[in-house]
Amino acid sequence: MTRPIKRISAEPEVVAELRRRSRATTSTVRDRERSQMVLARLDGLSVTAVAAKLGTTAKRVSTWTKRFETDGLAGLDERPGRGRPRSIPEVKVCRVITEATRAPRTRVRWSLRTMSKHAGVSASSVQRIWSSNDLKPHITKTFKLSNDPKFEEKFWDVIGLYLDPPTKALVLCCDEKSQCQALERTQLSLPLARKRPRTMTHDYKRHGTITLFAALNVLEGRLITRTEKRHTHVEWLRFLKQIDRETPKGLDIHLIQDNYATHKHEKVTAWLARHPRFKVHFTPTSSSWMNLVERFFADLDADVIRTGSFGSVAELVRDIEAYLDERNDNPKPYKWKAKGAEILDKIKCARAALDNLEAA
Repeated sequence: MTRPIKRISAEPEVVAELRRRSRATTSTVRDRERSQMVLARLDGLSVTAVAAKLGTTAKRVSTWTKRFETDGLAGLDERPGRGRPRSIPEVKVCRVITEATRAPRTRVRWSLRTMSKHAGVSASSVQRIWSSNDLKPHITKTFKLSNDPKFEEKFWDVIGLYLDPPTKALVLCCDEKSQCQALERTQLSLPLARKRPRTMTHDYKRHGTITLFAALNVLEGRLITRTEKRHTHVEWLRFLKQIDRETPKGLDIHLIQDNYATHKHEKVTAWLARHPRFKVHFTPTSSSWMNLVERFFADLDADVIRTGSFGSVAELVRDIEAYLDERNDNPKPYKWKAKGAEILDKIKCARAALDNLEAA
């Protein structure tokens, strides 16, 4: 007579956490494997069957199952005291951590080797200490906090259009991408191949620039575009008239745009006054990241302009228009998912940090 399989059970929230750990790419291999062992046992498989399924030993499955039964999720964590004792003095570890946040006297940041020499430990130890404390001196992120006195008012106005667009209206994110350069590489690029990335020469011949005006339909992802040689109020007004022609007359047009002087020119303002269906919404100063059309410009730059080679401005325009036609044939909108309150909290924290630096 076969021995009955011992059944184990867990609360639904614990099972959900085990499933998350078993799939998460941020989990370690050991965490994923332990979660999979326990999940299989919760599904009713025997210790032997789980070991065969996961390619491990029955002893390991039994050990982690017992620890889970005794301590729950905490039982799957590593217990303290295992492994070789620390060989680097605590004073040196603290030095590697604390001084990483203060630039050396003659440089703007520490490298693994300069910190290794400074602290008297190996470069691999510095890397391990920085990684375990999530320190990345080699990375610099750019930012700009808006000083617009009406920041929150404009912020919620734009976010509201994304999250709850008005009925019988179009919401268009508008801007111009100026200085699109037609650069011709001096030699042919080598195509992508195994063990070799695509190549291009660092030098080029510059044939000129164009400006791309774009209006992104927030709901559909379609684009109304226009290329021009310049980007003054004259070209912007031509673009507004194009939008007026190419959109249904019975709909209001909500334009999301930045505070560029061209958008506020007196002739542009006068034209908008004569066309009341156009409602203008300005993003806060230094907050172009709120305009979804900027996300499209980033895609255009990566997919067409940045690594392309163009023998003339006409070739650049041709490739841009082909890319735009393809996108409009199969439009895909950008979805605003960030919560407004969380964004404001981050901005307030950043302002507080800057205020503390200025006060120090």
